Formats: sequence, structure tokens, C-alpha cells
Amino acid sequence: MWELIESNKRRSQWIFFALFLILAVLGGLIGASFIEPYGAWWGVGIAVAFALILGAVAYWAGDDIVMSVGRATRINKETSPQLYNIVEEMQIAAGFGRMPEVYIVADDAMNAFATGVRPEKSAIAVTAGLLDHLSRDELQGVVAHEMSHIVNRDVLFMTFSGVLLGSITMLSEGFLRGFAFTGGGSRRSRLGSSSRSHPAIMIAALVFALLAPLLARIFYFAVSRKREYLADATAVRLTRYPEGLASALEKLAVGPMSLEHYNRFTAPLFIVDPQETGPDGARKSALFSAGSTHPPVHERIQILRKLSGAGFRDYQSVFMKVKKEAELIPDRMLRDKSAVPLRAPSSDASPVGAGPEKMAAKMDKLRDIGNILMATGGFLFLPCECGLRMKVPQTLGKTSVPCPRCGRILILPSVTAGVVHLGSEAKKKDDPTDEPPSVYERKSDGWESFSCRCGYPIHLSPLFRSTAVTCRNCGRSIDIR
Repeated sequence: MWELIESNKRRSQWIFFALFLILAVLGGLIGASFIEPYGAWWGVGIAVAFALILGAVAYWAGDDIVMSVGRATRINKETSPQLYNIVEEMQIAAGFGRMPEVYIVADDAMNAFATGVRPEKSAIAVTAGLLDHLSRDELQGVVAHEMSHIVNRDVLFMTFSGVLLGSITMLSEGFLRGFAFTGGGSRRSRLGSSSRSHPAIMIAALVFALLAPLLARIFYFAVSRKREYLADATAVRLTRYPEGLASALEKLAVGPMSLEHYNRFTAPLFIVDPQETGPDGARKSALFSAGSTHPPVHERIQILRKLSGAGFRDYQSVFMKVKKEAELIPDRMLRDKSAVPLRAPSSDASPVGAGPEKMAAKMDKLRDIGNILMATGGFLFLPCECGLRMKVPQTLGKTSVPCPRCGRILILPSVTAGVVHLGSEAKKKDDPTDEPPSVYERKSDGWESFSCRCGYPIHLSPLFRSTAVTCRNCGRSIDIR
């Protein structure tokens, strides 16, 4: 994949230069309209400093901010084995050195996004609606698309180009609102002497403040749209099953996608831009397709369904026929003429017919997704010997609860008396990985919760099949029997 990464870097240089030039000119004109005679230099310096500060925030805390805006909750292999295994499969297929963190967004809309400015801080998030409506192959196609954005360094590009675009937009809006409020008639001062900016400078600043965000968006959208096609091509190479991604995009195009938690800066990260839908989830009609960060979904589906192989040459050939464009995948990657055959679809355990069986399978899937969201929200699952399974919030404030059916006393794992939660300092002093593994015996084949020796609660889902788990808090290995 290094050829694609290098090609993306080269293509990104000119867009960064264009956005930086727009930012500098805008800052210079705004500065010149306020201060004379060196206001232009002050404006450029302030604009660049503002962008650098936002870039540093995006680099060190951008992923946390995006997850916070999207209200995403991190899960682990014990909580949602299928989703975690799919992400793990795509990480291995892509040769990515580090397993991305996996998140779920409690939203009925169907969408997904990825973050990953730094490899050690990459993550993939999917909505609950996506888990509900997609099959395993379709979910794998979406995850492969998001994994491709991380591997190809697209998230890095979108983050920092979004910072420049956001800086330009905020400077422009701030200047225009200030001009509208003051009417442009306020006196400018330099070292106590009053003076008025030249009318030509003020007019130029106003015109460029109106045009700069539009120009920046045109540059940004032109490159980001092409990166969506590249992510589709890479996803096909990873899964070798283009119909999975095509079918998923088809469902996303017609299904409800009205997300509640996003903003105009995080929207381009999603596989389908949530800004293109109205409050009722219906797609908005766009007069100009160039005004979108994503290419038309029907074109992406058309390319995917015409593929006869999973190689980059196959995607490039179909892309040229559909889009009438030649430049997409680097020439070095097209020199490999070896055939990459498509695989057969995986078996789906869900009933394909209608009637009670399909309805029961649907209800079981919804119940399982609800349990995943409850587990990520801190609920504990306590199976009683009488067969009842209780779902208890950790904020209950008690150390035990009685079973409402048989009256047995059930101990809450995370608030057991005498248990101390160990932090990172305690782990350094006494590494628990050197201790013999603990053992937990499952009481049922459903959801269960228990606590590690450090007191950290661990959830096991019905799909969990491993023989051991590792505590995320202290690193202990716990055998499951």
C-alpha cells in the first residue's frame, strides 16, 4: 500500500499549498483593513498562528473530540465479538501494524466513520443502525472502507485540510459579522494615531472574505471525493467481495441517515455525508454535485457491481469507463497484472424468508444490539441460578441486589467491598501479567458480567467463544471456562 500512500501525499501537497495561500491572503487583507501600514503582516501572522493552534489540537486530541461529538462509546472483543473480529480481519488484511479501537454510536441512522491522525490513535466507529440493518458481508465492506481511509492516511489529510478550511471559514465569518455590526465606519488606529483604511483594501477584503470559503471548499472537495473512490478500491482489495460494500451503500442511500450528533467539520469523515440528509432522514437534492465531499452513491455502486476482479487494475478499468477519467490509482500499482479473484459470499445465519422465524431473528438481533449498548453504557449482567438474567446499572450505589424471582443475593462485580481499582502507577510497580491467570466459570450462554481482581468489570456476550480475556484496566489474563 506504500505506493498509494506516497501518491496521496503528493496529491495533498498542492491542496495544502492552495488552502494555506488562501488563508494567508485572507488574513493579510483583513489585517490591512484594520491596521496601517503593517496590518497585512500582522493579519498573516495571526491567521497562521490560529491555524497552527487548531492543527496542534487536532493532532493531539482530534480523535477524542470527534468521538465526543459523535457520542461514540468504545467496545471490546468480549462485548461485540462479531464487529471486533471484522475490524481485526481488515486490520490483518491491510497489514496495519496496530489494531484500531472500535466504537459504537447509539443512533438508529446507518453510518460509520474513522479517525486516525496517528496510527496509535486510530479508531473505527459504526452506528447501532448499521449493525441492525447490515449482514456480515455488508458490515465487512463498510469496515474495510473505513480501514482503507486509515491505511491510506486519508484521515490525516482530511483532518488537517479541514483545519485549514475551518480556519478560513471562521476568519471570514468573523470579519463579515464584525463589518456588518460596525458598518465598516470605525476608525483604525496605529500607536494612538487615528487613520482610515483605504476603500480599495476594504472592498478587496470584503470580496475575498466572501469568496475564500467557497474557493477553499472547491479545492477540498475536489480531492476528498477522489479519496472516496480510492477507499472503495482498497476495500475491494481487502475483502475481495465488492457486492458487500455495494449492497451496504445501497442500503445507506435509501435508509434513514439523519444523525443527531455531528457538525460540519466531522461530517466529511462519515462514509455517507450526513449533511446531505434532511431532519426526516430523506436525501436532500443537490443542484451541484461538486458541492459534496462524497461522490454520488449510485456511481460508486455502479463501479463496484461491474468489477470482475478485486485488483486495482480491475477497479481502474471500470472507473475509467464509468467516470471517463484516467487518473485515480498510481501507475506503479497498476503494473501488477496478476489476477485477484473475487470470493463467494459468506453464509448468513439469518432466515431469508418471511414469517415468524425472520421476525424472531430480527427481534433477537435488536435485543443483542440493545445489550451491547447497555454494556458499553456501564450496565452489569448478572445471571442467577434460577435462570433469570438481571441488568443492573453500576450507578445503583449498592454492593448486592436480590433476585426478584428467587430472592438470592447477587454480588455486583464492580462495587464489591474491599476491591481497589488499580491505576497505571500500580501496574508499573506490580505487573499483574506476571501472576498466574485467574479463572472464571460461565454460568450460562447469555450475557454475563464479572470483575477482575482489580475490580474492573468485564462483560461477556453470547457470541464470545475465546478461552481467555485480558483485563483492559490492569492487563491480567483471565481464563474462561
